[in-house]
Amino acid sequence: MIPYKQLSLADIFTDCQNKFDNDKYEFLSILDETINLDEIVPVSFVSHFHAATGRPRRHQLYPMLKALLLQLIFSIPTTSLLIVFLKYSQELRDFCGFDVVPDASKFTRFKQDFLLDLQSMFDHLVDLTEPICQRIDKHKASMLLFDTSGIEAWVTENNPKYANRIIRQLKAFKKTNGLDDSYDPYKAAYSSMPAHAAANPAIQQTYINGHFCYAYKFGIITNGLGIVRDISFFNKDFLKAHPDIVVEKKSDSPDEDKSLADSKALIPVLKDFFQKHPLMNPKTFLGDAAFDSAEIYKYLLEDTSIEKAYIPLNGRMALPKADCPLNENGIPCCPKDASLPMKREGSRSHLRCGLPTMKFVCPKMKWVYDKETRKSKRVCHCENPCTESSCGRMFYIYPEKNLRAYPGTIRGTDEWNSTYKIRVAVEKSINHFKDSFCVAGRKTQNEKTLHADLLLAGITQLITVLVVDKIHKHQYIRSLKPLIA
Repeated sequence: MIPYKQLSLADIFTDCQNKFDNDKYEFLSILDETINLDEIVPVSFVSHFHAATGRPRRHQLYPMLKALLLQLIFSIPTTSLLIVFLKYSQELRDFCGFDVVPDASKFTRFKQDFLLDLQSMFDHLVDLTEPICQRIDKHKASMLLFDTSGIEAWVTENNPKYANRIIRQLKAFKKTNGLDDSYDPYKAAYSSMPAHAAANPAIQQTYINGHFCYAYKFGIITNGLGIVRDISFFNKDFLKAHPDIVVEKKSDSPDEDKSLADSKALIPVLKDFFQKHPLMNPKTFLGDAAFDSAEIYKYLLEDTSIEKAYIPLNGRMALPKADCPLNENGIPCCPKDASLPMKREGSRSHLRCGLPTMKFVCPKMKWVYDKETRKSKRVCHCENPCTESSCGRMFYIYPEKNLRAYPGTIRGTDEWNSTYKIRVAVEKSINHFKDSFCVAGRKTQNEKTLHADLLLAGITQLITVLVVDKIHKHQYIRSLKPLIA
């Protein structure tokens, strides 16, 4: 006979509690255990949110932040779809702490009203994650990678039909007037299109990923691990504080205009970055050829803690009054045969002033060991020597006299090639923000909303770093999606 047991109210409650704890999604449990918003959210953010407004807030700060973080982690493209997920998932509502799911306008107003607080939260997370990045890979964590991109706005000018109509008209104009191939309808279309969208002057025409569009432009700094360190939104306030960054459309070449804009944006962005994070001392900078200018090299290598700048050349260069020609990588070559680059032999300075030097020797010089003296000496094996010295030609370069030619490292070497490949990390981060975090697909013209979406994407990536560090799974430092499965 099966014995019967009288169930008490406590037994029923315990059974329900166990089922709730055991049936909860493992991924949400990991987030609940590892994310401590009390440590992440600045006190100023909490104070601003709970400031007297005349009526109590129905939806609290932490639930709103958790919902927006889940939207980015799960790659939910729109706020309306996020609301659907919250309404039909009890687990998500319990994780966020919602009794009633907010409507779309509540999320939009939250982003716009607390934009500056989201910026302070992002900057705080950068400081929190810096020691973690240093522990994971100190070499890559000491790098700064910079690039610019844009978020296309929901305006008429971004409709493909808008540009195609102008191009068709210019093609007809070329055919009617019998113009030769020197007339390019595509370049003419770029120069004839307005510099900004009619709906909002802040939506500027720019050139992104091989096509020109109307977008809000931003700059992003990451380290060598691809973890974001700074986000600069080039809005009216930023441009007013940094007037040098403004570059008007001056030519019919979108590539040239973009390069000029990028080069002028770098120094103001880095100045703001070092001002916000004075304890960070990066040693290496990686950028594309758009930053190849003497002004940028001087700032990087003389005014900051950066010791090496990996920036490709965008044109040929030469040393004044030098009898050894330079190749495209800035390496001196044999005076009688420019196809033979000289060999690098150390960079230790023997000058009393201690200035760093780079020593190059004849490409046909070899070290020969003398058994009698038990020492090695240089011997030049050139058939047509350019000097009477038995050691061959030696050439010294003083990098401080030409930082563009020698930005703390030598182009074309194995070290240069292996290090510069890391620059793709910043492009991957931008793509991750736009695609995985769905920042690029927002159908809005509002500047504050797009700016907040960009900051929330950075906050989500930095919280990912905190989560994977606590669970000791650093292989997921860029994305938590493998943990969802």
